[in-house]
Amino acid sequence: MSSEDITLTAGDAEVDVLPGNGGRVGGLRVGGTELLRQGERFGCFPMVPWCGRIRDGRFLDGAVVRQMPLNAPPNAIHGTARDGVWNVARVADGEAVITYDLVEPWPYAGRVTQVVALTPDSLSLTMSVETYDASFPAQIGWHPWFNRNLGGDGAQDVRLDFSPAWQEERGADHLPTGNRIDPEPGPWDDCFGMPGGVDVTLTWPGQLELKVGSREEWVVVYDEQEAAVCVEPQTGPPNGLNTLPRLVTPLEPLEATTVWSWRRL
Repeated sequence: MSSEDITLTAGDAEVDVLPGNGGRVGGLRVGGTELLRQGERFGCFPMVPWCGRIRDGRFLDGAVVRQMPLNAPPNAIHGTARDGVWNVARVADGEAVITYDLVEPWPYAGRVTQVVALTPDSLSLTMSVETYDASFPAQIGWHPWFNRNLGGDGAQDVRLDFSPAWQEERGADHLPTGNRIDPEPGPWDDCFGMPGGVDVTLTWPGQLELKVGSREEWVVVYDEQEAAVCVEPQTGPPNGLNTLPRLVTPLEPLEATTVWSWRRL
């Protein structure tokens, strides 16, 4: 199995899939306009087997304390798969399937599969975590970096529109305190609850409207950087391996999907 870069096309849309760089989507172009921030760390990377920060890099599995490397001291952040090399399982018309086998420092055996499917007006990302060995807690999410401005004469910055049911109160350590509060105005590096499913609209006035959707009810919005905004659907909140773990078992994998759909303005 190779790990060479893949480009899928559908209509005037193109998506680059980079198995050798953490299984990320390296670019998404609509009519030749790049929607994702470019760079080795950007694009849209998978967050697995956890999302966001784990406080002090520690989580409980039953009575056992597991320690992850502190790659965002004093916490661990965004999982391990974005740092690994994924394998290409299949490439078909408008679709790529890539896989990643969980390895150290993650203490459990498992496989992550990501399906990237492109149509002329949408991109679907589906990820699953499965195990044939011991059960373990896990999370799935995506971390896209959407360009704040798409360029061109008179181009305006993107506008975000969403109506969450609540906002997770953020502590000084950037982790949820456990309290739910009424949504506050940005800028944000915050987690929001959308029990009916993630539904966030990004509008670049006069250019493009893009909707980020998911059946999951958690989304982190990060717009504190000048170049990009991030809308991150995920299966649980930051520190969720401790506060809201989802269990992967030999009989029940963990699976999630996000769909981005767009239209010209």
